[in-house]
Amino acid sequence: MTALRETADTDIDTDTDTGADIVRGLDRPTLRTPLLDDLRSTYAPLFAEIAEGALQRELDDVLPDQEVRRLKEAGFGALRVPAEYGGRGATIPELTQIWIDLAAADSNLPQALRGHAALVEDRLWQHARGHDQRVWFDRFVAGEIAGNAWSEVGATAIDTQSTVLAPQPDGDWLLTGSKFYTTGTIYAEWADVYVRRQVPGREDDFAIALVDTRNPEVTVSDDWDGFGQRGTGSGTTTFAAAPVGAADVLPFAERFVFQTALYQLNLLAVLSGIAKAAVRDFAAQVQGRERNYSHANAARVRDDAQVLARIGEAASAAYVAEAATLRVATAIQEVADLAGVADTDGGAVEAANEIAELESSAAQVAVTELVLTATSQLFDTLGASGAARAKGLDRHWRNARTVSSHNPRILKARVVGGHVVNGTPPPYAWAIGRTER
Repeated sequence: MTALRETADTDIDTDTDTGADIVRGLDRPTLRTPLLDDLRSTYAPLFAEIAEGALQRELDDVLPDQEVRRLKEAGFGALRVPAEYGGRGATIPELTQIWIDLAAADSNLPQALRGHAALVEDRLWQHARGHDQRVWFDRFVAGEIAGNAWSEVGATAIDTQSTVLAPQPDGDWLLTGSKFYTTGTIYAEWADVYVRRQVPGREDDFAIALVDTRNPEVTVSDDWDGFGQRGTGSGTTTFAAAPVGAADVLPFAERFVFQTALYQLNLLAVLSGIAKAAVRDFAAQVQGRERNYSHANAARVRDDAQVLARIGEAASAAYVAEAATLRVATAIQEVADLAGVADTDGGAVEAANEIAELESSAAQVAVTELVLTATSQLFDTLGASGAARAKGLDRHWRNARTVSSHNPRILKARVVGGHVVNGTPPPYAWAIGRTER
Protein backbone atom coordinates (compact mmCIF):
# COMPACT_ATOMS: atom_id res chain seq x y z
CA MET A 1 0.00 0.00 0.00
CA THR A 2 2.82 2.40 0.89
CA ALA A 3 4.63 1.73 -2.38
CA LEU A 4 1.47 2.36 -4.36
CA ARG A 5 0.86 5.61 -2.49
CA GLU A 6 4.44 6.79 -3.09
CA THR A 7 4.10 6.06 -6.81
CA ALA A 8 0.80 7.92 -6.99
CA ASP A 9 2.32 10.92 -5.22
CA THR A 10 5.37 11.22 -7.44
CA ASP A 11 4.06 10.28 -10.88
CA ILE A 12 1.87 13.31 -11.37
CA ASP A 13 1.22 14.75 -14.80
CA THR A 14 2.57 18.29 -14.54
CA ASP A 15 0.62 19.32 -17.62
CA THR A 16 -2.72 18.86 -15.86
CA ASP A 17 -1.84 19.43 -12.21
CA THR A 18 -2.43 22.90 -10.76
CA GLY A 19 -1.55 24.80 -7.63
CA ALA A 20 -5.21 24.71 -6.63
CA ASP A 21 -5.09 20.89 -6.64
CA ILE A 22 -2.31 20.88 -4.08
CA VAL A 23 -4.32 22.78 -1.47
CA ARG A 24 -7.66 21.16 -2.24
CA GLY A 25 -7.38 18.88 0.78
CA LEU A 26 -7.17 21.93 3.06
CA ASP A 27 -9.80 23.85 1.14
CA ARG A 28 -12.83 22.11 2.60
CA PRO A 29 -15.36 24.85 3.37
CA THR A 30 -15.02 25.95 6.97
CA LEU A 31 -18.65 26.97 6.93
CA ARG A 32 -21.39 25.08 5.07
CA THR A 33 -24.91 26.40 4.58
CA PRO A 34 -27.25 25.94 1.62
CA LEU A 35 -27.10 29.67 0.88
CA LEU A 36 -23.31 29.82 1.08
CA ASP A 37 -22.97 26.77 -1.18
CA ASP A 38 -25.23 28.51 -3.69
CA LEU A 39 -23.33 31.82 -3.44
CA ARG A 40 -19.93 30.17 -3.89
CA SER A 41 -21.19 28.24 -6.88
CA THR A 42 -22.78 31.36 -8.38
CA TYR A 43 -19.73 33.58 -7.98
CA ALA A 44 -17.02 31.02 -8.74
CA PRO A 45 -16.96 31.66 -12.52
CA LEU A 46 -16.82 35.44 -12.04
CA PHE A 47 -14.08 35.15 -9.42
CA ALA A 48 -12.10 32.89 -11.75
CA GLU A 49 -12.28 35.53 -14.49
CA ILE A 50 -11.28 38.24 -12.02
CA ALA A 51 -8.29 36.14 -10.94
CA GLU A 52 -7.13 35.69 -14.52
CA GLY A 53 -6.59 39.41 -14.94
CA ALA A 54 -5.33 40.24 -11.46
CA LEU A 55 -1.61 39.90 -12.21
CA GLN A 56 -1.77 42.02 -15.37
CA ARG A 57 -3.75 44.73 -13.59
CA GLU A 58 -1.04 44.75 -10.95
CA LEU A 59 1.76 44.99 -13.50
CA ASP A 60 -0.04 47.72 -15.46
CA ASP A 61 -1.12 49.59 -12.29
CA VAL A 62 -4.72 49.91 -13.44
CA LEU A 63 -7.82 50.04 -11.30
CA PRO A 64 -10.23 47.08 -11.36
CA ASP A 65 -13.13 49.32 -12.29
CA GLN A 66 -14.63 46.84 -14.74
CA GLU A 67 -14.36 44.07 -12.16
CA VAL A 68 -16.19 46.20 -9.59
CA ARG A 69 -18.86 46.94 -12.20
CA ARG A 70 -19.36 43.24 -12.80
CA LEU A 71 -19.64 42.59 -9.07
CA LYS A 72 -22.30 45.29 -8.81
CA GLU A 73 -24.22 43.76 -11.70
CA ALA A 74 -23.97 40.35 -10.03
CA GLY A 75 -25.62 41.64 -6.85
CA PHE A 76 -22.50 41.49 -4.70
CA GLY A 77 -23.40 44.70 -2.89
CA ALA A 78 -26.76 43.30 -1.79
CA LEU A 79 -25.61 40.03 -0.25
CA ARG A 80 -26.59 41.15 3.26
CA VAL A 81 -29.86 42.82 2.22
CA PRO A 82 -32.79 40.72 3.48
CA ALA A 83 -34.34 38.45 0.88
CA GLU A 84 -37.75 40.10 1.32
CA TYR A 85 -36.20 43.33 0.02
CA GLY A 86 -34.50 41.74 -2.97
CA GLY A 87 -31.13 40.77 -1.49
CA ARG A 88 -29.69 37.39 -0.58
CA GLY A 89 -30.00 37.64 3.20
CA ALA A 90 -26.48 36.34 3.86
CA THR A 91 -25.16 36.24 7.40
CA ILE A 92 -21.91 37.95 8.30
CA PRO A 93 -20.01 34.61 8.37
CA GLU A 94 -21.41 33.75 4.93
CA LEU A 95 -20.39 37.16 3.58
CA THR A 96 -16.95 36.75 5.13
CA GLN A 97 -16.36 33.46 3.33
CA ILE A 98 -17.28 35.13 0.04
CA TRP A 99 -14.88 37.98 0.86
CA ILE A 100 -12.11 35.44 1.37
CA ASP A 101 -12.90 33.77 -1.95
CA LEU A 102 -12.87 37.14 -3.71
CA ALA A 103 -9.61 38.16 -2.01
CA ALA A 104 -7.97 34.99 -3.28
CA ALA A 105 -8.92 36.16 -6.78
CA ASP A 106 -7.95 39.83 -6.31
CA SER A 107 -7.22 41.13 -2.82
CA ASN A 108 -8.03 44.71 -3.80
CA LEU A 109 -11.71 44.05 -4.35
CA PRO A 110 -13.07 43.05 -0.93
CA GLN A 111 -11.12 45.88 0.66
CA ALA A 112 -12.53 48.30 -1.93
CA LEU A 113 -15.99 47.18 -0.77
CA ARG A 114 -15.17 47.59 2.91
CA GLY A 115 -16.92 50.94 3.28
CA HIS A 116 -19.95 49.62 1.46
CA ALA A 117 -20.20 46.71 3.86
CA ALA A 118 -20.18 49.14 6.78
CA LEU A 119 -22.98 51.25 5.33
CA VAL A 120 -25.06 48.14 4.64
CA GLU A 121 -24.63 47.03 8.25
CA ASP A 122 -25.59 50.47 9.50
CA ARG A 123 -28.75 50.46 7.37
CA LEU A 124 -29.61 46.97 8.64
CA TRP A 125 -29.02 48.11 12.22
CA GLN A 126 -31.22 51.20 11.81
CA HIS A 127 -33.93 49.16 10.07
CA ALA A 128 -34.04 46.61 12.88
CA ARG A 129 -34.41 49.46 15.34
CA GLY A 130 -37.52 50.76 13.63
CA HIS A 131 -36.12 53.22 11.07
CA ASP A 132 -37.30 52.13 7.64
CA GLN A 133 -34.35 51.72 5.27
CA ARG A 134 -36.12 50.33 2.21
CA VAL A 135 -34.92 53.22 0.06
CA TRP A 136 -31.33 52.15 0.77
CA PHE A 137 -32.08 48.47 0.30
CA ASP A 138 -33.52 49.32 -3.12
CA ARG A 139 -30.35 51.21 -4.01
CA PHE A 140 -28.12 48.32 -2.96
CA VAL A 141 -30.21 45.81 -4.90
CA ALA A 142 -30.02 48.10 -7.95
CA GLY A 143 -26.22 47.83 -7.79
CA GLU A 144 -25.34 51.09 -6.05
CA ILE A 145 -22.49 50.91 -3.56
CA ALA A 146 -20.77 53.19 -1.08
CA GLY A 147 -17.17 54.03 -0.30
CA ASN A 148 -15.81 55.29 2.98
CA ALA A 149 -14.53 58.82 3.61
CA TRP A 150 -13.51 59.04 7.23
CA SER A 151 -9.80 59.80 7.55
CA GLU A 152 -8.06 63.13 7.15
CA VAL A 153 -4.36 63.77 6.73
CA GLY A 154 -2.25 66.80 7.55
CA ALA A 155 -2.92 69.13 10.46
CA THR A 156 -6.29 67.76 11.58
CA ALA A 157 -6.11 67.06 15.33
CA ILE A 158 -6.99 63.60 16.53
CA ASP A 159 -10.11 64.76 18.38
CA THR A 160 -11.79 66.68 15.58
CA GLN A 161 -12.52 66.84 11.84
CA SER A 162 -11.85 69.57 9.30
CA THR A 163 -14.62 68.35 7.00
CA VAL A 164 -17.66 70.39 7.98
CA LEU A 165 -21.40 69.96 7.51
CA ALA A 166 -23.31 73.25 7.51
CA PRO A 167 -27.12 73.63 7.69
CA GLN A 168 -29.22 75.27 4.99
CA PRO A 169 -32.51 77.16 5.40
CA ASP A 170 -34.48 74.35 3.75
CA GLY A 171 -33.28 71.80 6.32
CA ASP A 172 -30.68 70.17 4.10
CA TRP A 173 -26.91 70.50 4.47
CA LEU A 174 -23.75 71.40 2.57
CA LEU A 175 -20.53 69.43 3.05
CA THR A 176 -17.11 71.02 2.61
CA GLY A 177 -13.72 69.43 3.12
CA SER A 178 -11.33 66.74 1.99
CA LYS A 179 -10.77 63.13 3.01
CA PHE A 180 -7.95 60.70 2.28
CA TYR A 181 -7.85 56.87 2.38
CA THR A 182 -11.34 56.98 0.85
CA THR A 183 -11.23 53.31 -0.03
CA GLY A 184 -13.67 52.25 -2.72
CA THR A 185 -15.22 55.70 -3.19
CA ILE A 186 -13.82 56.00 -6.71
CA TYR A 187 -16.07 53.07 -7.70
CA ALA A 188 -19.08 54.13 -5.65
CA GLU A 189 -22.29 56.07 -6.10
CA TRP A 190 -22.24 57.13 -2.45
CA ALA A 191 -19.65 58.27 0.07
CA ASP A 192 -20.08 57.46 3.76
CA VAL A 193 -18.47 60.52 5.38
CA TYR A 194 -17.49 61.26 8.99
CA VAL A 195 -17.98 64.99 9.56
CA ARG A 196 -18.07 67.79 12.11
CA ARG A 197 -21.53 69.33 12.17
CA GLN A 198 -21.76 73.08 12.72
CA VAL A 199 -25.05 74.61 13.81
CA PRO A 200 -25.11 78.29 14.86
CA GLY A 201 -25.76 78.69 18.55
CA ARG A 202 -24.99 75.06 19.31
CA GLU A 203 -21.81 73.21 20.16
CA ASP A 204 -20.32 71.31 17.24
CA ASP A 205 -20.92 67.57 17.19
CA PHE A 206 -20.00 64.69 14.89
CA ALA A 207 -22.22 63.03 12.34
CA ILE A 208 -22.33 60.70 9.35
CA ALA A 209 -23.23 62.23 6.00
CA LEU A 210 -24.20 60.08 3.03
CA VAL A 211 -23.18 61.97 -0.10
CA ASP A 212 -24.00 61.22 -3.72
CA THR A 213 -20.63 61.06 -5.49
CA ARG A 214 -22.32 61.75 -8.82
CA ASN A 215 -22.84 65.37 -7.79
CA PRO A 216 -20.38 67.73 -9.52
CA GLU A 217 -19.34 69.10 -6.12
CA VAL A 218 -17.67 65.76 -5.31
CA THR A 219 -14.24 64.95 -6.75
CA VAL A 220 -12.56 61.57 -6.28
CA SER A 221 -8.86 61.11 -7.13
CA ASP A 222 -6.81 57.95 -7.45
CA ASP A 223 -3.74 59.35 -5.68
CA TRP A 224 -3.07 56.52 -3.23
CA ASP A 225 0.65 55.83 -3.59
CA GLY A 226 1.13 52.76 -1.41
CA PHE A 227 3.29 49.88 -2.62
CA GLY A 228 0.47 47.38 -2.11
CA GLN A 229 -3.31 47.16 -2.54
CA ARG A 230 -2.97 49.60 -5.41
CA GLY A 231 -6.41 48.81 -6.79
CA THR A 232 -8.45 49.71 -3.72
CA GLY A 233 -8.92 53.30 -4.87
CA SER A 234 -7.83 54.62 -1.48
CA GLY A 235 -7.16 58.18 -2.59
CA THR A 236 -8.58 61.64 -1.95
CA THR A 237 -12.22 62.70 -2.05
CA THR A 238 -13.02 66.42 -1.97
CA PHE A 239 -16.39 67.98 -1.18
CA ALA A 240 -16.92 71.55 -2.41
CA ALA A 241 -20.21 72.52 -0.72
CA ALA A 242 -21.72 69.18 -1.76
CA PRO A 243 -25.45 68.87 -1.03
CA VAL A 244 -26.63 66.36 1.57
CA GLY A 245 -30.29 65.66 2.24
CA ALA A 246 -31.61 65.95 5.78
CA ALA A 247 -32.55 62.27 5.74
CA ASP A 248 -28.95 61.34 4.90
CA VAL A 249 -27.39 62.75 8.06
CA LEU A 250 -27.10 60.58 11.16
CA PRO A 251 -25.61 61.49 14.56
CA PHE A 252 -22.39 59.56 14.99
CA ALA A 253 -23.60 58.24 18.35
CA GLU A 254 -26.37 56.34 16.55
CA ARG A 255 -23.99 54.51 14.20
CA PHE A 256 -24.10 50.71 14.37
CA VAL A 257 -21.99 49.67 17.32
CA PHE A 258 -19.76 46.98 15.80
CA GLN A 259 -18.30 49.12 13.03
CA THR A 260 -14.69 48.84 14.20
CA ALA A 261 -14.85 45.07 14.50
CA LEU A 262 -16.47 44.79 11.06
CA TYR A 263 -13.77 46.93 9.44
CA GLN A 264 -11.11 44.67 10.94
CA LEU A 265 -13.01 41.55 9.90
CA ASN A 266 -12.85 42.73 6.30
CA LEU A 267 -9.08 43.14 6.51
CA LEU A 268 -8.74 39.70 8.10
CA ALA A 269 -10.68 38.24 5.17
CA VAL A 270 -8.37 40.07 2.76
CA LEU A 271 -5.29 38.66 4.51
CA SER A 272 -6.77 35.16 4.45
CA GLY A 273 -7.45 35.41 0.73
CA ILE A 274 -3.93 36.71 0.08
CA ALA A 275 -2.49 33.70 1.89
CA LYS A 276 -4.57 31.29 -0.18
CA ALA A 277 -3.59 33.03 -3.42
CA ALA A 278 0.11 32.97 -2.47
CA VAL A 279 0.02 29.24 -1.76
CA ARG A 280 -1.78 28.65 -5.06
CA ASP A 281 0.73 30.67 -7.10
CA PHE A 282 3.89 29.40 -5.43
CA ALA A 283 2.69 25.80 -5.58
CA ALA A 284 2.11 26.17 -9.31
CA GLN A 285 5.62 27.59 -9.73
CA VAL A 286 7.14 24.70 -7.78
CA GLN A 287 5.22 22.15 -9.82
CA GLY A 288 6.48 23.55 -13.10
CA ARG A 289 10.06 24.29 -12.06
CA GLU A 290 12.70 22.31 -14.01
CA ARG A 291 15.91 24.07 -12.92
CA ASN A 292 17.35 22.98 -9.59
CA TYR A 293 20.45 23.40 -7.43
CA SER A 294 23.22 20.82 -7.42
CA HIS A 295 22.98 20.44 -3.64
CA ALA A 296 19.18 20.13 -3.52
CA ASN A 297 17.49 17.28 -1.68
CA ALA A 298 15.90 15.78 -4.79
CA ALA A 299 16.29 15.89 -8.55
CA ARG A 300 12.92 17.58 -8.97
CA VAL A 301 12.07 20.69 -6.97
CA ARG A 302 8.59 19.36 -6.35
CA ASP A 303 10.07 16.35 -4.54
CA ASP A 304 12.44 18.34 -2.31
CA ALA A 305 11.45 17.81 1.34
CA GLN A 306 12.47 21.30 2.41
CA VAL A 307 10.57 22.92 -0.42
CA LEU A 308 7.49 20.86 0.38
CA ALA A 309 7.79 21.83 4.02
CA ARG A 310 7.77 25.52 3.11
CA ILE A 311 4.65 25.04 0.98
CA GLY A 312 3.09 23.05 3.79
CA GLU A 313 3.83 25.76 6.34
CA ALA A 314 2.25 28.41 4.14
CA ALA A 315 -0.79 26.25 3.39
CA SER A 316 -1.21 25.64 7.12
CA ALA A 317 -0.95 29.37 7.80
CA ALA A 318 -3.67 30.05 5.22
CA TYR A 319 -5.83 27.35 6.79
CA VAL A 320 -5.54 28.81 10.29
CA ALA A 321 -6.00 32.40 9.06
CA GLU A 322 -9.28 31.48 7.39
CA ALA A 323 -10.54 29.61 10.43
CA ALA A 324 -9.68 32.48 12.77
CA THR A 325 -11.34 34.99 10.46
CA LEU A 326 -14.57 33.03 10.36
CA ARG A 327 -14.55 32.71 14.14
CA VAL A 328 -14.43 36.50 14.39
CA ALA A 329 -17.32 36.67 11.92
CA THR A 330 -19.47 34.53 14.22
CA ALA A 331 -18.74 36.85 17.15
CA ILE A 332 -19.75 39.90 15.10
CA GLN A 333 -22.92 38.14 13.94
CA GLU A 334 -23.93 37.77 17.57
CA VAL A 335 -23.79 41.54 17.96
CA ALA A 336 -25.75 42.11 14.76
CA ASP A 337 -28.44 39.71 15.97
CA LEU A 338 -29.11 42.02 18.91
CA ALA A 339 -30.05 44.99 16.71
CA GLY A 340 -33.78 44.48 17.13
CA VAL A 341 -33.71 43.18 20.70
CA ALA A 342 -35.05 45.44 23.44
CA ASP A 343 -32.21 46.12 25.85
CA THR A 344 -32.90 49.21 27.91
CA ASP A 345 -29.46 49.48 29.47
CA GLY A 346 -27.54 48.31 26.41
CA GLY A 347 -25.73 45.74 28.51
CA ALA A 348 -26.20 42.77 26.20
CA VAL A 349 -25.11 44.71 23.13
CA GLU A 350 -22.11 46.18 24.94
CA ALA A 351 -20.99 42.77 26.23
CA ALA A 352 -21.33 41.08 22.84
CA ASN A 353 -19.54 43.94 21.11
CA GLU A 354 -16.64 43.78 23.56
CA ILE A 355 -16.17 40.09 22.74
CA ALA A 356 -16.24 40.84 19.01
CA GLU A 357 -13.68 43.62 19.39
CA LEU A 358 -11.34 41.45 21.43
CA GLU A 359 -11.64 38.50 19.06
CA SER A 360 -10.95 40.71 16.06
CA SER A 361 -7.89 42.16 17.80
CA ALA A 362 -6.55 38.74 18.78
CA ALA A 363 -7.07 37.43 15.27
CA GLN A 364 -5.27 40.41 13.76
CA VAL A 365 -2.19 39.78 15.89
CA ALA A 366 -2.01 36.11 14.90
CA VAL A 367 -3.22 36.27 11.30
CA THR A 368 -0.93 39.16 10.42
CA GLU A 369 2.11 37.25 11.63
CA LEU A 370 1.04 34.07 9.84
CA VAL A 371 0.38 35.72 6.50
CA LEU A 372 3.39 38.05 6.45
CA THR A 373 5.68 35.15 7.33
CA ALA A 374 4.12 32.85 4.74
CA THR A 375 4.20 35.36 1.88
CA SER A 376 7.87 36.08 2.60
CA GLN A 377 9.16 32.57 3.26
CA LEU A 378 7.44 31.09 0.20
CA PHE A 379 10.24 32.64 -1.86
CA ASP A 380 12.53 29.99 -0.31
CA THR A 381 10.84 27.45 -2.59
CA LEU A 382 12.16 29.09 -5.77
CA GLY A 383 15.37 30.50 -7.15
CA ALA A 384 16.14 34.05 -8.20
CA SER A 385 13.65 33.76 -11.05
CA GLY A 386 10.89 33.79 -8.43
CA ALA A 387 11.64 37.47 -7.93
CA ALA A 388 10.98 38.31 -11.58
CA ARG A 389 8.58 41.22 -11.79
CA ALA A 390 6.59 39.51 -14.55
CA LYS A 391 5.66 36.70 -12.15
CA GLY A 392 4.25 39.21 -9.68
CA LEU A 393 4.77 36.90 -6.71
CA ASP A 394 5.94 39.84 -4.63
CA ARG A 395 2.44 41.34 -4.77
CA HIS A 396 1.22 38.89 -2.17
CA TRP A 397 3.69 40.11 0.45
CA ARG A 398 3.29 43.76 -0.56
CA ASN A 399 -0.48 43.53 -0.37
CA ALA A 400 -0.40 41.70 2.97
CA ARG A 401 2.09 44.18 4.40
CA THR A 402 -0.07 47.11 3.27
CA VAL A 403 -3.28 45.64 4.70
CA SER A 404 -1.51 44.91 7.98
CA SER A 405 -0.23 48.48 8.23
CA HIS A 406 -3.77 49.85 8.56
CA ASN A 407 -3.88 48.74 12.17
CA PRO A 408 -0.49 48.22 13.82
CA ARG A 409 -0.54 44.77 15.38
CA ILE A 410 1.59 45.93 18.31
CA LEU A 411 -1.33 48.11 19.41
CA LYS A 412 -3.78 45.24 18.95
CA ALA A 413 -1.54 42.96 21.00
CA ARG A 414 -1.53 45.56 23.77
CA VAL A 415 -5.35 45.74 23.68
CA VAL A 416 -5.62 41.96 24.07
CA GLY A 417 -2.98 41.83 26.79
CA GLY A 418 -4.59 44.67 28.71
CA HIS A 419 -7.89 42.84 28.73
CA VAL A 420 -6.41 39.48 29.69
CA VAL A 421 -4.37 40.90 32.58
CA ASN A 422 -6.46 43.83 33.81
CA GLY A 423 -9.89 43.45 32.24
CA THR A 424 -9.37 46.68 30.29
CA PRO A 425 -12.07 47.15 27.64
CA PRO A 426 -10.95 47.59 24.04
CA PRO A 427 -11.15 50.99 22.33
CA TYR A 428 -14.18 51.61 20.14
CA ALA A 429 -14.26 53.76 16.99
CA TRP A 430 -10.67 54.81 17.56
CA ALA A 431 -9.25 57.69 15.56
CA ILE A 432 -6.01 58.84 13.96
CA GLY A 433 -4.78 62.41 13.60
CA ARG A 434 -2.29 65.00 14.78
CA THR A 435 -1.41 64.74 18.47
CA GLU A 436 0.21 67.22 20.84
CA ARG A 437 3.93 66.69 21.42
